[in-house]
Amino acid sequence: QVQLVESGGGLVQPGGSLRLSCAASGSAISIYAMYWYRQAPGKQRELVAGITNGGRTNYQDSVKGRFTISRDNAKNTVYLQMNSLKPEDTAVYYCNAGGFQFGHWGQGTQVTVSS
Repeated sequence: QVQLVESGGGLVQPGGSLRLSCAASGSAISIYAMYWYRQAPGKQRELVAGITNGGRTNYQDSVKGRFTISRDNAKNTVYLQMNSLKPEDTAVYYCNAGGFQFGHWGQGTQVTVSS
């Protein structure tokens, strides 16, 4: 079973950038489609970006052109590069392997965008 640990969150000003990392252990991520979700206070968890094990990506409309998901199977790590951050991007960001319903989750990392 894969274990996931996110890192890289923090406080950033609007317009700033952060790079989230998701380090996996226990299993190779190469067999999984990988995802980043986020959950803001009082809201449902939502999909931010996904990447198949073949490298195809998809994004939520609100982050297209600002966020980039990537994977390094050799390092067993997935990344989310977030640029031009907005206050509405504030949330706990979760890494997921295998999908929302039956996949594996990390513990989350807080991203706060505020001046």
